[in-house]
Amino acid sequence: MTTPEAEQSQAPRPEERLERAVRAAEQALIEYEIAVETFRVEVENFSRLHEQKLGPLYLRIEELDARIAEAKAARTGDPEDIRAADEARARVLPMPGVEELLHGWMDGDGLFPEAVAMLTEQEVRPPQRVRPSEEARRLYRELARKAHPDLVQDEAEQERREEFLSRVNAAYARGDEALLRELAEEWAAGPVPPERRPSRAEELYARLEWLSERKELLGLVAKELENGPIAGLLRLAPDDPDALLEEIAGRLQKDVAEREAELAALLTQE
Repeated sequence: MTTPEAEQSQAPRPEERLERAVRAAEQALIEYEIAVETFRVEVENFSRLHEQKLGPLYLRIEELDARIAEAKAARTGDPEDIRAADEARARVLPMPGVEELLHGWMDGDGLFPEAVAMLTEQEVRPPQRVRPSEEARRLYRELARKAHPDLVQDEAEQERREEFLSRVNAAYARGDEALLRELAEEWAAGPVPPERRPSRAEELYARLEWLSERKELLGLVAKELENGPIAGLLRLAPDDPDALLEEIAGRLQKDVAEREAELAALLTQE
């Protein structure tokens, strides 16, 4: 039977309890970072596929709208029709920052071949699918948990981990499962960092405060991603986003056909 004095002597010191709290907070933050990064990659991949598949259709519709407005203006000569035609054409003309708006369909030299093919009704090769596999996701999560810089306090080791994780993030964003395996092997063969010595209570409190601030910033990033239009589309079809793109593309192609018929009728009347 233990005495109260013995039980008190076996109780963890305040620094030990604080150390456990810090480690738990670190692990929770890492898991949260992994979730946010995984979601960010998913949103960015879907955004790029959305733009590759639907961007040319939107461009085609805008071009047809401009040509329809110009045909109406040429037929009527009405100043209001001419103004509407000028505005429609202005929306089609290149604008500053258009590269950022179209993301991969236009550069400084004009439209990429895929966009030109769509606008001229030529065959377009399907957009590249970059969606990390389940194995790539597993490897990414495992590496992020093992190599996260927040697990150590030595500055040199933190820098080494940051450089390593930047390569891990780049490989994951490309869905490069083979490279992630190579990085896992590299990490396994790398130096084993020394065990972290218990920190003083003041350092641990500061560490908890930093972890809390970091989690708050990640929360803002996650909220921005979740409130974006691409995330909204993903929520409409979380299990099959490709089918959603096909459905939207079908509606846009119908819109294109209707505008082409309208334009053909206007040109016939001239």
